Amino acid sequence: MRRPSRTHYGLAAASMIGALLVWTAWPGHRADAMAETADTLDHWRADERAQLESMRLPANAGVKVDPSNRVATSAQAAQLGKRLFSDPRFSRNGAIACASCHAPDRQFEDGRPLAIGVGVGVRRTMPVVGTTDAPWLFWDGRKDSLWSQAIGPIEDHNEHGGTRLRAAHVLAEHYRDAYEPLFGPLPDLSALPRDGGPLGTDAEKAVWQGLDERTRTDVSRVFANLGKAIAAYEATLRYGPSRFDTYVDGVRTGDPVKLAALTPTEKAGLRLFMNKGQCMTCHTGPMLSDRQFHNIGVPPRSGTAADTGRAAAVDKVLHDEFNCMGPFSDAKPEQCEELQFISTDDPQMLGAFKTPSLRNVALRPPYMHAGQFASLDAVMRHYADAPAAAIGHSELKRIALSDDEQRQLAALLGAFSGPVVER
Repeated sequence: MRRPSRTHYGLAAASMIGALLVWTAWPGHRADAMAETADTLDHWRADERAQLESMRLPANAGVKVDPSNRVATSAQAAQLGKRLFSDPRFSRNGAIACASCHAPDRQFEDGRPLAIGVGVGVRRTMPVVGTTDAPWLFWDGRKDSLWSQAIGPIEDHNEHGGTRLRAAHVLAEHYRDAYEPLFGPLPDLSALPRDGGPLGTDAEKAVWQGLDERTRTDVSRVFANLGKAIAAYEATLRYGPSRFDTYVDGVRTGDPVKLAALTPTEKAGLRLFMNKGQCMTCHTGPMLSDRQFHNIGVPPRSGTAADTGRAAAVDKVLHDEFNCMGPFSDAKPEQCEELQFISTDDPQMLGAFKTPSLRNVALRPPYMHAGQFASLDAVMRHYADAPAAAIGHSELKRIALSDDEQRQLAALLGAFSGPVVER
């Protein structure tokens, strides 16, 4: 772990900066003492300034193009996808839409420890904002594209509980005029049952198996296109600048107004975040996430078995018919590098989950993959204690974070909040 240099403390006025930083971060000192030395908190080394700049949201961030989805940047597809996102007719009970769990007025989450659709899920809902550059989707990464992720819940028995045939019928009945200019003519569904698919009830599976291979392929392609339209809409959702981004711009320009965007407590938390707290090991880049998987010893929910996380998902994504190299992808095989070079035998993936973005994190409790922690304070205590993992091996090493330091880190996380913007 890195700290400001302690060499030659007290020998010159400039060296007092480091001493004051250490003194003000020490447990027991009052917030007003920090305020008296707030100007010293804005002095950053050249390497730290570079790190800060790497975490700032770029002013004109482009949308990463998904080669597996040819309509990923289509405005018409996004308009269709937005309508589909809020349509509950794809669900078994006609009451669950994507927006039911990814509510626009709740940070595109639902605020629950576990997702609730037609049943109760086993994990927490993840936000769909700012996910266009994520190589893996869901907590365990069992999907490798935004469009493939979008259709997963429609067939899940705890989420929408729908079927592929139902999805195709709804599109044909209500969205033909918007669908066909994007994807071509819909197949003739007039003689096909309302419900059927490779998942679902035994009767629905039997219906699916009773269809000829060409029909199954045609319906599955319509199902994939449903996901591609929804993904085009989700790609328009991004996080706007936060107070943290304003502060980093102030560090770059020296603007005192922008430097005041963070409080002294938050600035102290930022130093901990970048140094002693070792948070940047996983929370990096503009989205404050490395998009990878880590076991950090989060306990299972009370009364439940430990979740194997990423370890069980690798085989799922490799054999998913809707993955980047599958028959419904628009990508060339050489464009699917993440899938081609996926690690299949990494023991560190047991009990590992994807690093969530810290953008707007303070606005969407509870936390972790199954909502195990109700508050950011509880999250900070977990990192400070670094308990052993219930399954696999935790990467966390115990760091002696005082109560004050934990509060400073939690305060900083609030400064990562900004608006959700639809492009």
